Amino acid sequence: MKSPTFANGRLATAFALGLLTICAGFPAFGQSATDDSLPQPKLIIVDKSLPADQAQKSIHAARLFYAFWNTGETQFAKLALAATFTDRTLPKGRPQGVDGPQFASRNFRQAVPDLRCDIEQLIVAGDRVVAHLHFTGHFNGAFGKKRGAGQTIDFIATDILCVQDGRITDNWHVEDNLTLMQQLGIVPP
Repeated sequence: MKSPTFANGRLATAFALGLLTICAGFPAFGQSATDDSLPQPKLIIVDKSLPADQAQKSIHAARLFYAFWNTGETQFAKLALAATFTDRTLPKGRPQGVDGPQFASRNFRQAVPDLRCDIEQLIVAGDRVVAHLHFTGHFNGAFGKKRGAGQTIDFIATDILCVQDGRITDNWHVEDNLTLMQQLGIVPP
């Protein structure tokens, strides 16, 4: 697996080794997934003043959350999200709390069964993780009354996660919904 690129070259080696060591098991959170099964960010930028342990827990929580988006497997969401999880940009019709992302993923995968989520970059500062994401797949299912014919789906999203004690407590998110709706054929290009 390709190692992430770190924006701060001086900390790269020490941080990467520490990240691999601490994130390899994470038994404190009952994780059954290995680090190799989680999506690898292409770039990680970490605030130099942040304690390494806190940064590593935040990165791991984000990787668990995006493993959920990449696979649709709810075990990853359950490991990543705090029981008090709050969606701060809750779309109409989506339940609040831990059930919300699972509801959204399930519905979106009805339209795009092969949905893939790549982490372009993570920016970690304080108790926040900003994630730049790239979603791809094919519209082979149904979105409302619209049936897909294999159209390519390719759009970006950005999340701002609040991570406390290794769990995501809050999420502010924005997706490129115009591009997505055009690709689904709901909105003309």
